[in-house]
Amino acid sequence: MTLSKRIAPLALACVALPAAAEMQPLWEAGLGLSALTLPHYRGSDQNKSWLLPLPYFVYRGDIFRADRDGARAVFVDSPRYDVDVSVGFSAPTRGDDNVARRGMPELAGALEVGPNLNLRLLEGAGWKLEFRLPVHAVFTVQREPKAIGWRSLPDQLPIWRIADWNVGAQIGMLAATRRYHDYIYGVDSRYATATRAAYDAPGGSGGWRLTSGVSRRFGNWWFGAFVRADSVAGATFEASPLVKRDHNLSAGVALSWVFAQSERRVDVNDR
Repeated sequence: MTLSKRIAPLALACVALPAAAEMQPLWEAGLGLSALTLPHYRGSDQNKSWLLPLPYFVYRGDIFRADRDGARAVFVDSPRYDVDVSVGFSAPTRGDDNVARRGMPELAGALEVGPNLNLRLLEGAGWKLEFRLPVHAVFTVQREPKAIGWRSLPDQLPIWRIADWNVGAQIGMLAATRRYHDYIYGVDSRYATATRAAYDAPGGSGGWRLTSGVSRRFGNWWFGAFVRADSVAGATFEASPLVKRDHNLSAGVALSWVFAQSERRVDVNDR
């Protein structure tokens, strides 16, 4: 479970759907607090609660942008699609904190980077539907970094504006290379036990994910919340001894104070 993914759902709909020629600050900055409950990893039967500071930053530049989709650089932008490159980070998971992984090496923090194709399928007054196709290379963050494969989460993203609330949802199927799956779900023979057989995780399908989020601005305050359902049923690694349940639920809320913004305004319809 990446740290960026832990917080990102809270901002799923943080950027309001713009009215025609709506002008907004080029950038906004703030700080808040988030509370989350999350599984140790997809397929784990253990959860952890987090209370984390939540930086709030929105940047609406021509190339560099930061919003509900994270921080990224947009290289191709058109009315119907855009192509960008984004970066994400995952926090480490200590093996001794998880019963199923006890005695195994910790899952190191990881850096994800890669291109995203974003298609605007439909759009109307107060709503839009997008399709997104990210393909990210993943690298461990440690003294001797190593590449651990590729992962992707193609999804559909409908967003609505309802009485000043932004409501969004994401649903999609996950997929990754054998190397990525084996890093999380594989069990080397050195760590096999009577209750944890050695296992080589194959690449392919990683199951599905559904996330729903709401957010709203109240003056200089921003509120967001999300609920997410994950399933590894039918995933290629479902037989791993580290998979203890097929479905997981995650949830979180956040409140941020937006204390600064640029004097310059930009037309958000051009972003």
